[in-house]
Amino acid sequence: MSARLTAGPVPAADRARTFQLASLLLTYPDAELLAAGPELREAAAGIDGIEGFVEWLIAATPIEAQRHYVETFDLRRRSGLYLTYYLHGDTRKRGMALLMLKQRYRAQGLHLADGELPDLLPVVLEFAATVGPGDGEAPLRQHRQGIELLRAALHETSTPYALILDAVCAALPDLTDADRAAVSALASEGPPVEAVGLDSVGLGPDLSPYPACSSAEVSR
Repeated sequence: MSARLTAGPVPAADRARTFQLASLLLTYPDAELLAAGPELREAAAGIDGIEGFVEWLIAATPIEAQRHYVETFDLRRRSGLYLTYYLHGDTRKRGMALLMLKQRYRAQGLHLADGELPDLLPVVLEFAATVGPGDGEAPLRQHRQGIELLRAALHETSTPYALILDAVCAALPDLTDADRAAVSALASEGPPVEAVGLDSVGLGPDLSPYPACSSAEVSR
């Protein structure tokens, strides 16, 4: 795939398309999703990272795709999709963060399905795609540390799902030096001590090989 450099921030329409597709592709690959391969390929055209993931998904057998999803997100604490856990662990602060997200969604008319938590990354991405810049993308910016930790953990296991996180990060604002320092500290220390931890407390993913993504091209 040839490199395509973007000059300046990613346009809002392109961000919305990226977030919407990432939201869909980060859900469990059930029969309906897997049957939509041609439509997904068309929708992902021109979105680096997303294109590569869709090709992998189409080439995989249903059982391979479903087993890989479970192994990636359900069996590894360090690559969970619940963003508030990375910052707050299982503490009262996490409960408050979840409540604030629910209130933000309700203010925009979004109602969660029964039992669905508001910090699930596909939900946060769908909100950003639907509501747009400002209020819609605010939760992604607020939980950028968790997104970067998840991205690094996915790269560690060489899963194609890392391509989706690369595309999401490429659509978000560049990280500052302070942001990178905060992500590195969180990776080293793990969630607050009340929490179970990321696999084991104090052991986060190694961020050093994966500099924080900017709005520049994400190549495969």
